[in-house]
Amino acid sequence: MIKSKLVATISAFISMFFLGIGATIVGAAARNIGLEAYQIGLLLGLQNIGFMIAVATSGALSDTWKKPTLLFIGSIVLGAGFLTFYMYPNFVLNMIVMLFIGMGMGTYEGTSDAMLLDLHESRQNMYVNVNHFFVTFGSLMITTYLIFLQMNWRRSMVQSAAGVCALAIIFILLKIKEKPVHPEPLGRRLRFLLKERRVLILFVASAIAVGLEGGSIGILTTYMMESGTFTQITSKIILLLFLVGIAIGRLMVGIMTEERQMYRNILILGGSGAVLFSLLYSIKPSQVSYPIVLLAGITLSAMLPLIITMAGLLYSDMTGTVIGIVKVAIPIGGILIPFILSGLTRYLPLNIAVKLFPLLSILQFILFLSSRKSFSKDIKNL
Repeated sequence: MIKSKLVATISAFISMFFLGIGATIVGAAARNIGLEAYQIGLLLGLQNIGFMIAVATSGALSDTWKKPTLLFIGSIVLGAGFLTFYMYPNFVLNMIVMLFIGMGMGTYEGTSDAMLLDLHESRQNMYVNVNHFFVTFGSLMITTYLIFLQMNWRRSMVQSAAGVCALAIIFILLKIKEKPVHPEPLGRRLRFLLKERRVLILFVASAIAVGLEGGSIGILTTYMMESGTFTQITSKIILLLFLVGIAIGRLMVGIMTEERQMYRNILILGGSGAVLFSLLYSIKPSQVSYPIVLLAGITLSAMLPLIITMAGLLYSDMTGTVIGIVKVAIPIGGILIPFILSGLTRYLPLNIAVKLFPLLSILQFILFLSSRKSFSKDIKNL
């Protein structure tokens, strides 16, 4: 048996690295596979359905099941999905494979943060932020790796499957000291949490954070080229700066934020983000867009990890369940907000449609500000 806290922590980080690969593989390999736009949409839709099912289920189960066991199951499902993804060219078969990839990813997402909160009694926010940094790192690495592999992209899937299976062996041997909890029956837990206004705010804020990130990643290059004088190269530099800002912010804010400072920092990041996203999508794209987009990425980066950590700490007797509920917002925000933007661009000029992003950022800030007494009081008592 493996009882090392360090091994358990690193294993959680690696699981999120592979989650980042799973989240990016369709977009990164679509041209190599020869997928059409509607096929990409179907694959991503099924991936998100599998993710939602697994993140809610694993989150609830992690309050009563051993978390390494859940991560072992997720590893087997994800490893099998990576190994078989487009091994055969049948599209219907690969839709089913993508559903299972989403379920493996959802199990990682729903369990790894809860395990880190069990493992570490201090600086929990730092560990959750670093955990989510590895999602971004995995996305960047697989995209870069596929640039070199090109037509031999299937090799990356086989190698990823091997890595996930090795991780599964660690999880089945891992034994951690979990916090003793005596949870209410699942139905009672869900009824309680779904009546909590704070849980609703955390859910909506999470959906906004994910939608802002995914929507901006999808539209930034087009917006910069259509609304300014940016080229293919310079618009991609803008996108890269946004991703770098997200990566830097998750590490920097995670290291600098103490548990009792989480709500204060959410307000600071939310207020700053509302200003920066308003500037980014309101002024004509120019040289000043470079520092603005970097800072916007930094302010957005830590919102989701801070929300997840705060949810787990505020409801420590049902950490897995509340994290599972909040994380269902991840695929919802990732689908709904880009879908709304797509609809707006059909009837409005792009430079008007993208005002959706600053409006959402302002709404997120207002949601937290309106409940400052409830959040700040309980966070100070942690």
